[in-house]
Amino acid sequence: MKEKLIINRKSLKGEDGYKTFSIRIKEETVANLDKLAQETNRSRNELINILLDYAIKNSEVK
Repeated sequence: MKEKLIINRKSLKGEDGYKTFSIRIKEETVANLDKLAQETNRSRNELINILLDYAIKNSEVK
């Protein structure tokens, strides 16, 4: 009797707590992010998450 090949289900995107979406930002902002990424040895994505988390935590709605 042949052994069955078992293929486990792959997690759907977004189930890791992250979502992917695209945004439009100014070229100058991208250049500033890239410069900061180079200076800190972090990815642009990592920096965007850090900056967004900080901005949300330090925002106030009036």
